[in-house]
Amino acid sequence: MVDFIGELTLPVLIVVILILSQSIKMVNEYERVVIFRLGRLSEVKGPGIFLIIPIIDKAIKIDLRVIAIDVPKQAVITRDNVTVEVDAVVYYKVVEPGAAITQVENYMFATSTLSQTTLRDVLGQMELDELLSERENINKQIQELLDAYTDPWGIKVTGVTIRDVSLPETMKRAIAKQAEAEREKRARIILAEGEFQAAERMKDAATLYQGVPTAIKLRELQTLAEIAREKNLIVVTESKSPDTGNIAALSKAISEKKEL
Repeated sequence: MVDFIGELTLPVLIVVILILSQSIKMVNEYERVVIFRLGRLSEVKGPGIFLIIPIIDKAIKIDLRVIAIDVPKQAVITRDNVTVEVDAVVYYKVVEPGAAITQVENYMFATSTLSQTTLRDVLGQMELDELLSERENINKQIQELLDAYTDPWGIKVTGVTIRDVSLPETMKRAIAKQAEAEREKRARIILAEGEFQAAERMKDAATLYQGVPTAIKLRELQTLAEIAREKNLIVVTESKSPDTGNIAALSKAISEKKEL
């Protein structure tokens, strides 16, 4: 009898060990386990060690860390009929493991597909200039739309980044010409403003010289002194026309006569 009990204990012990090995589960801090009992959602467990009922319970592990989706390049036609290729990166994480399993068949594939369609829909409503200059606002808008769509799935979209915008070669050349023309326009405006300011100062100087005729002669002598300081060979000849002082005096006399 003792031998029979001994022979029976060993198989029972093996069965118990097998049951415990299937019952004891352990998940990491960043993981959760969704448990279905007889086909019905029972509870969400983790992290750490917990027990399930073998055969009756079914456990599905969910990762709660942020997941990055590399959205492949999408051909988008903007509102001003320009075809561009845009790729982006979408960051999301699971916040409700139960909803991520029960509300959508494959939350990873669904989120990736939704990211592609939302990217095309949003960019298709914008012009090329907006797409190139307002990326931050576009990222925020896409994130808000994705977050609203995926909220019933227990998923939180934490960020969207447009990584690259590829333009056709013809459009690149057109943009380069536009930028060159814009820079040339600015250069001409700056040059014209400089000429205007210089003319204003020359006008003021002429008015000053008209009031003090000897000042222009002193300015002439100062210029000659500056040239001589450079040790250059300069030959100064008298002009057949009246000297500068006489010209200034004559101009003053004519102006006084007109006033009379």
